[in-house]
Amino acid sequence: MTELIEKLLILQDRDRRLHRLEAEASRLEPERQELKNKALSAQAQLDNAKTRLKQLESGRKDLELEVEAKKQMISRYANQQLETRKNEEYRALAHEIEICKEAIFKIENQEIELMEQGEAAQKEIARAVQAAKEAQKLFEEQAAQLEAREKNLRLELAELGKNRQELASAVEEGVRGRYERLARSKGENVVVGVEHGVCGGCHMRLPPQLLVACQAESELVTCSNCGRILYYTRDMDLAVAD
Repeated sequence: MTELIEKLLILQDRDRRLHRLEAEASRLEPERQELKNKALSAQAQLDNAKTRLKQLESGRKDLELEVEAKKQMISRYANQQLETRKNEEYRALAHEIEICKEAIFKIENQEIELMEQGEAAQKEIARAVQAAKEAQKLFEEQAAQLEAREKNLRLELAELGKNRQELASAVEEGVRGRYERLARSKGENVVVGVEHGVCGGCHMRLPPQLLVACQAESELVTCSNCGRILYYTRDMDLAVAD
């Protein structure tokens, strides 16, 4: 293998490592946001549970006021009964009192239902409080881990980037330019080996003259199909597979 190919392979290895680290770094913020959203969702559930309890308590107070109003009406009707001397009026007031009592009975049943719902809401609040605490704790712990990982990645990327520049500057400008163009279009696999007579990048069969040129290692050889830079080592098999 020529010295030029060795330099290109090392450069390609650095680029692959850089791409992997950059991809990892790009996932940190979505992970952080996902953790934050989970904590916010847990807090929102707690807030909703508290709001629900307040609504139930408010509804129960309204029913209590309604019962009190009905009781006052009963008291007023009862006083009117004492004052009237007409049987018809007395019976009408008694009917109104009965209607109020029936209404109170129904309202008190509603109060019982709201009390039961309130107890369930309090249990839900207790559960939501615990869930919100756990979600917030998890967010803080993992956010700290992500921040530390992000710091390490920045340092590692800076170091690799500097090393990559040094490696790239050691490659002849024309070859480096070809490599860079291929990297933009082909991705990480720019410098590829030859195995069983096919390109290690596009996996297309290579013409015999290219295989001979690869074996001779006297010039930079590129795939006639995809344009990738080809190389050959003694442990590779140039023979075309059946």
